[in-house]
Amino acid sequence: MAPHQLRHLAGHLLTPLLMCAGMALAYLGAFHHPEPNHLKVAVVGETAQVKVLAQTMKDTAGDRLEVITLADRDAAVARLRDRDLAGAYVPDARQPELLVAKANSDTTAMAVQAVFGRITTEQNVPLRTTDITTLPAGDPTGQGIFFLLVALSIGSYGSVAAIGAAGAGSSMTIRVLCGLVTSLLVSIIGIVTAGPVFGVVDHDYAQIWAMGWLYSAGILLIGIGAHTFLKRWTTLTMMVLFVMLNFTTSGGIYRPELQNGFFGTLHSFWNGAGFVEGARSLLYFDGAAGFGGRIASLALWFAAGLALVAIAGLTEHRRAVANAPAEHGRHAAESAPESESTPSEAAEEEMEEAVGV
Repeated sequence: MAPHQLRHLAGHLLTPLLMCAGMALAYLGAFHHPEPNHLKVAVVGETAQVKVLAQTMKDTAGDRLEVITLADRDAAVARLRDRDLAGAYVPDARQPELLVAKANSDTTAMAVQAVFGRITTEQNVPLRTTDITTLPAGDPTGQGIFFLLVALSIGSYGSVAAIGAAGAGSSMTIRVLCGLVTSLLVSIIGIVTAGPVFGVVDHDYAQIWAMGWLYSAGILLIGIGAHTFLKRWTTLTMMVLFVMLNFTTSGGIYRPELQNGFFGTLHSFWNGAGFVEGARSLLYFDGAAGFGGRIASLALWFAAGLALVAIAGLTEHRRAVANAPAEHGRHAAESAPESESTPSEAAEEEMEEAVGV
């Protein structure tokens, strides 16, 4: 194989190798060692023993736990429904109770069970766990929303490459319209499979569909706009934004209280977290617990996509205007008699054609 062929092959292999490295760093960095990180729990009661237990847990766990005390069980349930707690421990001499909200995060509930399970094991008493939420029959772990996110994301960022390749000669307006129609189709596929087909979503179908469309449209608009500037690197960029950083910070597998600070910070505003946490709030917590903020984050990502395609459209227009004189001169040279073309002019034309290809 000739050296230039090897360089050409290496250039094409660079993208998948970078994808491999990025996926390994993102997924292993986010998921390889989940442990509590400011996991907020409560001990219920006002006795001296309760306060001693809470303080002992604080001193022992350090930054791993945030331990508070609450007056009664009703207050603990209310805080769990507000998604402000990971779990609440209700002491009892014979059988203490642990309150969790598995719909908020099944893995977080398991982490809380492990924390208080060690305490009851030392006391040699059984621990009764009560889930205050009700999950649909089609999604007993509450992780189906995350897999819906995966489907919406792949359908969205995968379509960016198709629109960029097949619609390269079309105007920005046409490509944006194609993107919006595609996001509509992606969101319909998502709600149909998550709803009637598998029962992951068993109510509020219209709202979940609308959130899916807003999420998908934001990704498509960002991708269509980015393609003007990034060209062949658009796919890699989309994977970094909407797979590597998106899935790992969405809270679908582990929420921030089981991840390091980097992923936890991105969770507060990334669009995948906006969809997952917004859907959880709507489906399992009656639209409370930050639902409006999550919708706002999806709307802001959509607005960023609109701004990017507007900038890209303006850039393409300016490029077209700047290239117009050169194209006019090229066509004039091609229409001139062959005998009038000098060797240098022919060489320049050949170079222009090569660059155009």
